[in-house]
Order: sequence, then structure tokens, then C-alpha cells
Amino acid sequence: MVKIKKKGKLKIVISGGTGRFGSILKKQKTRFNLYFPSKKQLDILNLKSISKYLNKTKPKIFIHLAGLSRPMNLHDNNIQKSIALNIVGTANVVMACSKLNIKVIYFSTNFVYPGISGSYKETDALNPINNYGWSKLGGEAAVKMYKNSLILRTCMTEKPFIHKNAFADVETNFEYHDEIANKLLKLIKYHGIINLGGKINTVYKFVKNKKIKVNKIYAKKKFGKKYPLKQSMSIKKLNKILKLH
Repeated sequence: MVKIKKKGKLKIVISGGTGRFGSILKKQKTRFNLYFPSKKQLDILNLKSISKYLNKTKPKIFIHLAGLSRPMNLHDNNIQKSIALNIVGTANVVMACSKLNIKVIYFSTNFVYPGISGSYKETDALNPINNYGWSKLGGEAAVKMYKNSLILRTCMTEKPFIHKNAFADVETNFEYHDEIANKLLKLIKYHGIINLGGKINTVYKFVKNKKIKVNKIYAKKKFGKKYPLKQSMSIKKLNKILKLH
């Protein structure tokens, strides 16, 4: 277990600490006590494992990052794994935390929105654009049942941008992992649902604004006319909250 301890500070357990975003979160300077259990110490597919670890550490907050994201086609080719990690695993976390009144902060995705009109608000209707989105919405269903929770619908990417190509026709809210990590720690006292990402841009413009060389490509040409291009979220609620900090 990796533990960043500061005496007398709020305890936060974070699953998925070895993932891309979790690794960035470990580097953040924070006033909180952060615990990053290994899979051996806390297995989200084992309810007893989760409960045992939480009873031992007694955190106030559980930030749930663990799950399956990429490669995206795995959510089509192995739905059993997608369901287990993103839906069943999340439900186990909620069940364990609810018994101990531990707040759950769940990382979801902008892919739960339809991707047709863009600039989606937290209260807008949902219709995931792919199986990954459906698996994360399945996790959201469990979290939403528990009042002591916060769902963050995120849109983030690695720094530096790892791809050689970028879509010039896909509108989104990309923001780098370190920027999202900085905002996350300002949101932990809130409940409900918050869209978490950067300002609306095409993927290509986001990358070019960072002065990175990429090839311009088009999702409509690659995936067909029906591919959802307006995947952006409204971040008005997020910006209003951040102004208070």
C-alpha cells in the first residue's frame, strides 16, 4: 500500500492507484491523508476484501478510480470483464462504503451522454455512445442510490498527448490528468453530479493549443455519418464551484 500520511488530516482511500490518473494523483501536494491500496489489499470484485480494508483504515472518503477503460473495443469483445470491473466492482464499493457511512466519489465519463447536441448539463438525459459508457453508467446507478456520494463525469487525457492523430470534428472537454487532479481535490466536499473537464474544443484544437504536432483526421470519415461528434459537456456548474476556492 502506498500511503501519503499527514497527521490529523482527513483520510481518503483511492482505488486504481496504479492507473494512469491514479499515478498522477499520487504526485499531488495535498492537505489530506491519501491511501492507495494495491489490488491484493483491496479487490473491488471481493466485497469482504473492501470491507476489511476500510474497517482497518477508517477513511472518510473513498475515491473510486479502479475499473476498465482502454482499449475501448474490449468493452465490446469481453462484456463480462467490462460488467465485472465497472458495474459489479463499483456496486461492491458502494455497498461496503454505505455500511460505514464513507463518502463515495466515483469517476464516470462524458460518454454517458448521447453525443448528439453537445454541451450537456448534469441534468440532461443520458444515452451512452458505446459499451464503455454503458458500463460506467451502470456504476453510476449504484452510486446514485447512495446519498453520501459524488459522481464526476470526466473527460481527460494523458500529458503529453500520446496520439499521432487528432479528430478535427469531435467536440469534447479534454483536459490533462494533472489539471483534473488539481480540480478533484477542490470538489471532495460536494455531492450529486458534476461534469469535470476543460473548456469545449475539438480534439485537434485542444492538442494544437498545447503546441503539439498531430495529424488532423475526421471521425465522421473513419466511423461513419452516425458517429456522435458532439461529446462535450457544460462545465458551468464546475466553474461556479471552482470560483469559491
